[in-house]
Amino acid sequence: MIDQRKQIDARLEQAKSLLENSRLVEAEKHTEKILSDFPENAEALYILAVCQRYLNRLEEALKTLSRLKKIRPGYGRAFQEEGHVCVKAGFVSQALNAYRHAVNLNNSLIASWAGLTKILKSQGKEKNANITQHEYEKLKALPVELLSVRNMIAEGKNFQAERLCRKFLMENKKNIEGMRLLASLGVAADVLDDAEFLLEKALEYEPNNNFARNDYMEVLYKRQKYQKSLKQAEILRKKEPKNLKYQIAYANQAVAVGKYKKALKIYDQANKALPNNPELRLVHGHALKTIGNVDEAIEAYRKSYNARNDYGDAYWSLANLKTYRFTPDEVLLMDEKESSTSTIITDRIHLNFALGKYYEDSKLFDKSFVHYERGNELQQSQQHYKKEHMTDVLNLQIEYCNSALFESKKEFGHDATDPIFIVGLPRAGSTLLEQILASHSKVEGTLELPNIPALAYKLAGRKTVNETPDYPKNLSTLSAETLEKFGKDYLDETRIHRTKLPHFIDKMPNNFRHIALIHLILPNAKIIDARRNPMACCFSGFKQLFASGQQFSYGLEEIGTYYKDYVEVMNHWDKVLPGKILRVQYEDVVSNLENEVTRILEYCNLPFEDNCINFHKTERNVRTPSSEQVRQPIYKSGLEQWKNYEPWLDPLKKSLGNIEIK
Repeated sequence: MIDQRKQIDARLEQAKSLLENSRLVEAEKHTEKILSDFPENAEALYILAVCQRYLNRLEEALKTLSRLKKIRPGYGRAFQEEGHVCVKAGFVSQALNAYRHAVNLNNSLIASWAGLTKILKSQGKEKNANITQHEYEKLKALPVELLSVRNMIAEGKNFQAERLCRKFLMENKKNIEGMRLLASLGVAADVLDDAEFLLEKALEYEPNNNFARNDYMEVLYKRQKYQKSLKQAEILRKKEPKNLKYQIAYANQAVAVGKYKKALKIYDQANKALPNNPELRLVHGHALKTIGNVDEAIEAYRKSYNARNDYGDAYWSLANLKTYRFTPDEVLLMDEKESSTSTIITDRIHLNFALGKYYEDSKLFDKSFVHYERGNELQQSQQHYKKEHMTDVLNLQIEYCNSALFESKKEFGHDATDPIFIVGLPRAGSTLLEQILASHSKVEGTLELPNIPALAYKLAGRKTVNETPDYPKNLSTLSAETLEKFGKDYLDETRIHRTKLPHFIDKMPNNFRHIALIHLILPNAKIIDARRNPMACCFSGFKQLFASGQQFSYGLEEIGTYYKDYVEVMNHWDKVLPGKILRVQYEDVVSNLENEVTRILEYCNLPFEDNCINFHKTERNVRTPSSEQVRQPIYKSGLEQWKNYEPWLDPLKKSLGNIEIK
């Protein structure tokens, strides 16, 4: 596979060389040969369209670009090239739309900003032309290497972008824009500690660089260092008190540390100044939803889509309340915007998931599935997830984390009993279990904490997708001192989320991949496996658009394979760590709540409390998609929802294999 990729790349480089040397006919023929072997190669289609434009075969170029946009709908250069073709053909309004779409997908396309400026000036729209001219000048002032890095990032070529950016910074060590770009690549790869370090250094060199400080604040927020991110937001706010962006950023950080009253006051003031800002209305709605003010959240989300009626995230946020029902007018608007060619792919994704939920609530399951499937396909087109690669990664846990490893490190790690890990797949009932446990007087719920995955990523050696990671093989080389330090670091880093209760919950579901690591650094931690019927769990994940991550969920075969791999890994842990993990079946919790609550509390060495049975009465902030559901008494209606979609779920059943389906 790797050799084939290299051969294709070499052939594409030859085609590009012919094009750059104006050997257009040869370049076209060479590209057509590539496409005869690989008809869906996006780069070849792009080169072909450019050749056709230069050869004045404009209609053919537009047809080629239409093919390209279907294969790769988020590719900004395809829309930029469409703009160039339309300009040459005299289709000015179409060119304007194409260029706008291009910069929405990739704001580093300098030729699109130039094209927009030229058209807007010709139309006498000087104010808008000045804005696009400013973007053009800003990009033109960048070193050519950094402009290439920005384009690579927009096109998902992060490995190449990082390599080029690091090379540039070796020669330009204090270039702040280069440091910001490298930090953004760290964020994209979840190497947040590197990103934090880079931005700290950038601020040492230029303490008054507010762009770098804003990036630093956002990284601290992602690392859940909320007090520190709030401090950075306060600095920005004081430096530019009239900058509404920084006021809103401060409010966002205030929400993170639970200062809702202060945050909501800022949101209200900002909404008066910017009444038609859809993003502002959205974050305001999220804050209101988190504290349980659902009616006000709905109003905020509606104002968000009224400010921009193709803003898909506003509709999805309404659908994601799980209890909201769309009006007929809202459905008509969503249908119209989802099918519009001017709607960008991110909004189309959100709209499809929202429409899927609407038609599901209306019991029109065939229409519902069409939208869920389309939303998943569009989301998958923006990713580079390969189910086979994930299977290989999970199998490494089985290969290297055996009984001998645990026996050799039996007395190692930090002896704290504070953490209770809830693992499994998303939509398996982990939020329900968290709400039950967090209703106990000695336990507090926190968040889906990133600390364990971040440690695992660091141990893996930060390899590329095609390389074998060092982790978990290198767990056997870690000393007693190192493992104890890792355990202590985890407790120190998560302290910010806690009060003085003796126990806390970490409900990052994908921590099931790292149970060996958890056991080695925190051998006394409790681990609960939230398990749900495979069809119900997988389909619930398939129809959920997650805020980030969970790439395995955007395809029936992908999520089925992931569930199967998860079961195999959990079976392995049961063999090599017998009695370590408590499995809690969601269906059992629904049918016999008191019995399961008793089991859970006994496993956690906690006395029984009635509050855990009456979990829906517990007042706490919940940030997951299940937030409104866990504020209600337990219900059975969701157990078999997947059966409404059974006619379309054969790919899921097939990928699950011989796992028992009830």
